[in-house]
Amino acid sequence: MIRFAFAGRCSTEDLQDPEASRNWQLTRARALIEPAGGQIVTEYFDVGHSRSLPWQRHPRANDLLQALRNPNRGFDAVVIGEPQRTFYGNQFGNTFPVFVHFRIPLWVPEIGGPIDPDNEAHDLVMSVFGGMSKGERNRIKIRVRTAMSSQAQLQGRYLGGRPPPYGYLIGDAGPHPNPAKAAAGQRIHRLEPDPAAAPVVARIFQMYVDGMSDKAIAAQLTREAIPCPSAHDATRNPHRKKTAWQAGAVRAILINPRYTGYEIWNKQRKEEHLYDIDDVTLGHRTRMTHNPADQWVWSNDTAHEAIVTTQLFDTVKKIRQQRARIPQRLERPGRQPQGQRTYTLRGRVRCATCGRKMQPATIRNTVYYRCEFKEQEQSLHPGMDHPRIAKAFAPDRLAATLTALAQASAAANAAETLTPQQTQARKMVKECERRLARYQAALEAGADPAVVTQWINEAQADKETARKNLDTPPAATRKKETPLSTDQIREITERLGDIAQRVQAVDTEKKSPLYEALGITISYEHAGRAATVRSRPSSAYRYSECPRGDLNPHAR
Repeated sequence: MIRFAFAGRCSTEDLQDPEASRNWQLTRARALIEPAGGQIVTEYFDVGHSRSLPWQRHPRANDLLQALRNPNRGFDAVVIGEPQRTFYGNQFGNTFPVFVHFRIPLWVPEIGGPIDPDNEAHDLVMSVFGGMSKGERNRIKIRVRTAMSSQAQLQGRYLGGRPPPYGYLIGDAGPHPNPAKAAAGQRIHRLEPDPAAAPVVARIFQMYVDGMSDKAIAAQLTREAIPCPSAHDATRNPHRKKTAWQAGAVRAILINPRYTGYEIWNKQRKEEHLYDIDDVTLGHRTRMTHNPADQWVWSNDTAHEAIVTTQLFDTVKKIRQQRARIPQRLERPGRQPQGQRTYTLRGRVRCATCGRKMQPATIRNTVYYRCEFKEQEQSLHPGMDHPRIAKAFAPDRLAATLTALAQASAAANAAETLTPQQTQARKMVKECERRLARYQAALEAGADPAVVTQWINEAQADKETARKNLDTPPAATRKKETPLSTDQIREITERLGDIAQRVQAVDTEKKSPLYEALGITISYEHAGRAATVRSRPSSAYRYSECPRGDLNPHAR
């Protein structure tokens, strides 16, 4: 008896039934191997992954590649049921040499048995199927995009995607035009004005025409306690802050043509980028990219009730274009041109309250860092005034600063340092958790419970092994250093003198590399009016005394 491992794949992008797809692929595989005395003893079946991804990025296919390396793998050959589901483009040429290297035959129904690595006809047949698989996927993409474009333009159909924009709700538009889908109870949808939010949208457009800016509109709505879009519909915006209106939210409303009643499609597209430019065999990753306005598809007629008129929308568009063309204010004589000043702490100071990076500004030749909460957020945090942060070593604060530094040094010395093995184990735990989530989704989608249970058991076993490696105490790789005491820090500080004056005396261009090497980050908390400075140096720093004396008199 020949022991076989079954490999297959099913994508859910076109609403395939994972169980039905697995069954027919498994049936074809068994019909090929059983006459030769073969029996399938294990399965590697991926659910919900695009065929364009290489085997290394398919969880189960990658598990199969790793199993080939194991002498106790438990199978003698591999069989697939459908090459077009398994190989895409040139994937066969990049994968089959691994089977040849480990002397594991690969059986394919279209070949009628195992693939002969020395047979040019076999190689040609598999290459053709890879090209057919790629062509099929491209044709499906073209047909789907063309159909969606015509539905949006000619029928004004709402094609789903992200839930409707602020100011609209999803309403029922009748049975689906496809008789089969209508018989199954599917219906189409359209946008309907939200009674609570639609008046706010109309008011935003009018406020902008009356001369208010995006920031001013957001501040006014916040002062009136009108819920912002993320707070108005918190269910679909769990990742967004719900404290106040943002200028970006106002801008998104003002430039959205859907409020005129026309359906708009193709505002975004999926764009494929190489996963690794140094290894093209790893395939691509898909990212959403905004299309320019001239590529948007508009419906020929109005598709839903308008919140603002086309004339008002065009007026707002024209005003935005005019404001964008306003020339920058003239620079005063002797003033450094805007954008050319170097701020040494740019990007390193954050507000502990909101998490934003504090922005540098120069007032009367003095540099300040302040949190730009925008006008609309000042009403939520009245009196937000950030003090200067360069006084930590001033005489009246030196004792407190030294104590804080000593405590930080002791805490850093006591902190646990993960070994490379533990770091890898932590990554493996997270990967196993993702695998378990995918397998649970496959089980809920109707996959074979026995197969999914086997996958889950394997993932849990890997997770348990990784946790044991993570809990293993790290080996002592270096001698634990004694943290600096308060007296030692005071001595170093007194030798250096006034640190603030020394740093201020250095050229601005030389400060940035110093702060970069020290890994300086600053967090300012308004409630306690305290600035927390953290340093994560890029290399280790130690304190030691000269063996010939602290002052090293021989060197004078």
